[in-house]
Amino acid sequence: MGLRRLEGASYFCTMIVYNETLIVEEAIYDEWLNYMKETHIPGIMATGYFNSYKILTVIDSPNEGVTTCIQYNTDSEEKFAKFYNQYLHGFHTSHNALYENRFVLYSTLMETIAEG
Repeated sequence: MGLRRLEGASYFCTMIVYNETLIVEEAIYDEWLNYMKETHIPGIMATGYFNSYKILTVIDSPNEGVTTCIQYNTDSEEKFAKFYNQYLHGFHTSHNALYENRFVLYSTLMETIAEG
């Protein structure tokens, strides 16, 4: 975990956040969310590369379907890179096999620079 001193503040621990935003068809959303909570996310967490996760839904999405964000927190870009290289493709393949053409996925890698 990186330490960074922010101007006028004490030291702050940086966190890397891997965010997946998915737009899922409404007709399968409940089934999909159950799969994510019971199988997909526990599998990702079991790799040991992430410390925690959050599931969020977008309240005012202009998209058709339900927009959900899943944020996985890790200590470093190196840990994320190892996860990416060793596991991400397999998780996406399993997910696609179940829900192909019923969702859209966007992913981003972010760094926390401040929190209150």
